[in-house]
Amino acid sequence: MTDRRRRIDIVLEPEYLDALDSSDLDDLRSRRDTAEELEAQVSYYRRLIHGRMDLLDFELKRRRGEEERTLMEALPEILASGLLMGGDPNLKHLGTMPPLPSETGRRLIDKIMDDGVLTQLPDLSDDEVAEALERLAEVEAGLSDQRRQLHTVIDRVQAEIVARYRSQEDEAAVQS
Repeated sequence: MTDRRRRIDIVLEPEYLDALDSSDLDDLRSRRDTAEELEAQVSYYRRLIHGRMDLLDFELKRRRGEEERTLMEALPEILASGLLMGGDPNLKHLGTMPPLPSETGRRLIDKIMDDGVLTQLPDLSDDEVAEALERLAEVEAGLSDQRRQLHTVIDRVQAEIVARYRSQEDEAAVQS
């Protein structure tokens, strides 16, 4: 029987950070790179979900009379608003598509992204749109939690790498 755990589950297990001080630099770099790759994937999924949430939120506002434009008229503005964080354009990752898993359909994110809500939007009741928005918010919260955990892993592994380089510098200074 093969181990079919997801990479993210392996990286987020406490054992992933065990024995960092006795791992060689190549292993540390590999661990960090894996965690960074997963963080990029999670961040990408979060951006996709935020876009869907923005579209559904706009539709609810339109239905309440708070917005006069149609969804199609507002679409460029809605999608562009996801590029702004803190008032400045957030273009850092636009040119970089993270490597996404080749298998799809099994994960919750795949089901959420392929749920057909946007294509059925005109036929959905306000309650159904609000429920879809709520489901997306729950998934986004879970992804945010995973992202925070991945940042902790990345920081811990990176700190060990930096400590190694500092140790090598200290040894070189003593020998000179």
